[in-house]
Amino acid sequence: MMNKYSRKIFFGISFLAVSCAIQSTFANRTFSSESPWMFGDWNGQRTELQTKGYDFSLGYTGEMATLLDARHASSHGTEYADQFAIGAHFDLNKILGWQDTEAQITVTERNGRSLSQTSDALNGQSTGVENGHLSSTQEVWGRGQTWRLTDFWIKKKFLDQKLDVKVGRFGEGEDFNSFDCDFQNLALCGSQVGNWVGDQWYNWPVSQWAARVKYNVTPDLYAQLGAYEYNPENLERGKGFNLSTDGSHGAIIPTELVWTPKTGEQKLPGEYRAGYYYSTADAVVIGHQDQKDQHQGGWLVAKQQLTAHKGDVSRGLTGFVNVTVHDSATNNVSDMQNIGLVYKGAMDSRPKDEMAFGLARINLNDDLNDGRNEEYDAEVYYGLHATNWLTIRPNVQYIRHVGAYKNGENAWVGGVKFQTAF
Repeated sequence: MMNKYSRKIFFGISFLAVSCAIQSTFANRTFSSESPWMFGDWNGQRTELQTKGYDFSLGYTGEMATLLDARHASSHGTEYADQFAIGAHFDLNKILGWQDTEAQITVTERNGRSLSQTSDALNGQSTGVENGHLSSTQEVWGRGQTWRLTDFWIKKKFLDQKLDVKVGRFGEGEDFNSFDCDFQNLALCGSQVGNWVGDQWYNWPVSQWAARVKYNVTPDLYAQLGAYEYNPENLERGKGFNLSTDGSHGAIIPTELVWTPKTGEQKLPGEYRAGYYYSTADAVVIGHQDQKDQHQGGWLVAKQQLTAHKGDVSRGLTGFVNVTVHDSATNNVSDMQNIGLVYKGAMDSRPKDEMAFGLARINLNDDLNDGRNEEYDAEVYYGLHATNWLTIRPNVQYIRHVGAYKNGENAWVGGVKFQTAF
């Protein structure tokens, strides 16, 4: 008999299958493969609203993971986690005549469970250790399965659009240490600083009061500085819409330099980031519970398209590298690196499909003195661009030394990631 998560998986896959099957019947309308939205353009009203400055969105991400094989564990399991994101973007120049001004509101809701938390092979039970998987087989899980106000900000440009100021509620990873989130394994998805300094740096979907100032030095080079409230109450499940500053303990202050060149004769795009963060809030010194210090660290991110497929720059091979270094006195994770390749449009018959491979290394702080060292997470996926509103990414993950124990579990995980725009 199916449990509620199995039923959710079954009905979700069935819905996607039926949707794809009836696309031809509803061409250029609901379920049209050429539309960017599953429910179409609302007889043109959606495009008309956009021209007037109102852009509404409803997105869905679902991630299924199942344990395929493990060295010690005999029991296999399957879990499903998902997220709805409801958003509205406002061009305030068109709406109110406020030049170079825009605003965003996003509400998210997360559900489900993570295989990394329930599987004996990944949560440490199969090997008798207390600490399980450092990463997560389903990046969409976490930070409380609940409703949250994820974005509530306004942004204004000055000085011929060279100066960009953003204030309101949002997370660090939206602007700093930003990275794509196409992989399903957390160690290969999104802002990696937030994954390993998560006690103070809050990634999506958590928001806090914040301000970010960006200055465009040249068209392909900008510098930015931010200040983000550190308030642990924002993590509580019942405070997804918390606007109070009660409970604040300081601020995270990141700074970053970003270069976005187009290289070679084919003008292949790249993005290079170098940043540093400092926290004014106290953190416990590892091994000395009575001592306090501050978090600090830095990162380097490089993403570069390396080839164009038959001269088409929208297709080709892209490589990426992420490196983070963290405070050796206060942070459990000393450093992290990931590296990978993504090829888009390898087949002429599927020009929007992609295939990718990524490998991550998570290195724990030597001062923990608990026998742990490094965990490795790898993933390969194929991204099926089923329609302009649906991408399906079946994947296989391999986790070596689960929990960073040298003699710990090694596990194979199969997954599927769905991303839909309604």
